[in-house]
Amino acid sequence: MRNPARLAFLLPAGLALLAGLDAALLLLGLPAPVTTERLPQVHGGLLVLGFVGTVIALERAVALRTWWGFTAPGTTALGAVLLLAPVPLVVGQGLLVAGTGALLAVYAALWRRQESLALGVQVLGAVLATGSALLWWGGAPVPVVLPWFVGFLVLTIAGERLELARVGRPGSRAERAMGAVAATLFAAVVAAPLWPGVAHPALGAALLGLVAWLVRHDVARRTVRSTGLPRFMAWCLLAGYAWLAVAGATWLLLGPVADGPAYDAVVHSVFLGFTVSMIMAHAPVILPAVIGRALPFRRAFYGPVVLLHGSLALRVVGGDLRGEQWALQVGGALNIVAVLLFVALAVWSSVRGGGAGRLGRAPRRTAPAAATTSARAAAPAVAAARAEVGSVELETAR
Repeated sequence: MRNPARLAFLLPAGLALLAGLDAALLLLGLPAPVTTERLPQVHGGLLVLGFVGTVIALERAVALRTWWGFTAPGTTALGAVLLLAPVPLVVGQGLLVAGTGALLAVYAALWRRQESLALGVQVLGAVLATGSALLWWGGAPVPVVLPWFVGFLVLTIAGERLELARVGRPGSRAERAMGAVAATLFAAVVAAPLWPGVAHPALGAALLGLVAWLVRHDVARRTVRSTGLPRFMAWCLLAGYAWLAVAGATWLLLGPVADGPAYDAVVHSVFLGFTVSMIMAHAPVILPAVIGRALPFRRAFYGPVVLLHGSLALRVVGGDLRGEQWALQVGGALNIVAVLLFVALAVWSSVRGGGAGRLGRAPRRTAPAAATTSARAAAPAVAAARAEVGSVELETAR
């Protein structure tokens, strides 16, 4: 599929993002541009499966390089649109089930191409995506579906970071540790609807174990001493890992939380602090790979990142922990501003183009540069990490 045609998949994903942010304002009790009864009801599924799920499926379809692979992002995108349309809710939910099932088929084809632990971790995430869509379609409340949403996004991102961490040669023992943590996380999510009192603390412990692995082995520890895009990515990654630890600690200490401040803290630590930070980190690499248009890095990108994490801290500490309603609303509103500001800056940077996107110099005392994955390797990681281990350039692995 030609690059311009891929934009057709991003447009409904962008609509899902905007609608999800609108729903967030309604849930905060703030004025919103659009007000409907359905928007708060579909907030979580719209953002996780409609927006992020479509973007992930599109990147995997690009990696597979077959026409039928695009049925996955096409179906999730259509499902997201129908969640907002005046049709029965189950229609949109059913299409999300079909789209996540198609994503599993894409992963199966990638697995046949070349097996790897990194891809296997992502496959576990896709299984949880399909499970979350089925549960939601079947009428399960969002707090029950939440661990499945979390598992989908966390395992997908962890699998990609494992692929990139191989540049630093963590060793077979470290890879086995990642596999064990991923399997534990997966098992805890599957057990959560049946034995929540045991599964949620286990899920929290698995998240903390995953954070420990990433902090120890991720190349971001080295590239944070670099400059330009590698340093920007590293700061986003490390900040995201910190918020994932907050969610893990909350589940470990409090067990299942279905509402209230602890629930809000878990939800937004994962989906804003971790997931959105990962998206911001990889956008300058993912978007050029998907749509074939450069997105030069600019220092202005730090603005929405700082605003995102600062406002989330206000929301979680002032709003959730201390119970200040103003902090919850102000922090939540600024979370939305940070996301929209980053989108606007990304569009501006891509349209303007130019050479502002310096990739930066390598950190000192690092290993020689190496590509992380081949053009048609099994794990469809979005970024080759030359700059992340010692080179002055980032490239897309295809």
